[in-house]
Amino acid sequence: MAIGLVSRVLDLVDCGVIVLDAQACIVHWNGWLVQRCGRGAARVVGHPLIEVFPVLRGSRVEAAVQAALTDGTVTTHVPDAGNRNPFPLRPAGSFDGDLIDQAVAVTPFDDVGQRFCLVEIRDISDTAERERRLLEHAEAMRARSFIDGLTGIANRRQFDATLARELRRARRADTPLALLMFDIDTFKAYNDHFGHQDGDTCLIRVAEEIAGILKRPADLAARYGGEEFAAILPDTTLEQARAMAERIRARIAALNLPHAPAAVYRHVTVSVGVAAFGPGRQTDEATLIDAADAALYAAKDGGRNCVVADGDTRPAAASSPAACPA
Repeated sequence: MAIGLVSRVLDLVDCGVIVLDAQACIVHWNGWLVQRCGRGAARVVGHPLIEVFPVLRGSRVEAAVQAALTDGTVTTHVPDAGNRNPFPLRPAGSFDGDLIDQAVAVTPFDDVGQRFCLVEIRDISDTAERERRLLEHAEAMRARSFIDGLTGIANRRQFDATLARELRRARRADTPLALLMFDIDTFKAYNDHFGHQDGDTCLIRVAEEIAGILKRPADLAARYGGEEFAAILPDTTLEQARAMAERIRARIAALNLPHAPAAVYRHVTVSVGVAAFGPGRQTDEATLIDAADAALYAAKDGGRNCVVADGDTRPAAASSPAACPA
């Protein structure tokens, strides 16, 4: 095949083709490259590759070329420490746009007793964009899998994972960890009277108040299930958690959301159970949850709209709900 015909064929190939001689000087440069860097073959043939592309100095592309010319090493994919665009090439006809993502292959060959090197450059921008979109989609799906679809706070799955992680950290660092369990008082009466749509609105408002008070990045507010919520408070003692629970209880009561006529209180309220990890108590997730749950039921039995902490011996009368625990 005539050299001119070979050159024309290479100009039709949908990738960049550079042929280097034994001194790594350019002996062929196809049309694909002209469209993506704005330099014709006449300007680059005979010049060293590193002179034409100084950014390649010290790169893995340069190392692959040297390995091909000296040792005959074939490199089918040239990674460059996460650099997807080792050559300063841009989309065809757009010499000031973003660099295209590239896959580079380097192949040595001999001709008439001389060593040459073929460098192929493929535009993988579309592939990289698809990968990016797939990764973003996967991340979004993962995020949604940890978020309660109604309230927008953490769901039970994220609660379980976070509690296990924070409890491991508390054990290692010998630091406190507290858990709050909330229940909207007589919520069934609310749903029966106002309907499930208004019931969902009520759940959202309560979730917003709980999450809004928890300011520290490590704190987690979660919907535990139905009308029950939870809060994980790292580096928090039982007494500190009791104070936080009271703040949240008072804030929700202050919303003055009308409750159903059959409810215990005229406005929406919550009962709260508090438990904490510490030396000799609540050493795993199950016992910590059980302790907070037992305190929550004590709060409900003691008149609702109050806070009970693990270890409280007797609830106060329902007529003084804020001071429910002894």
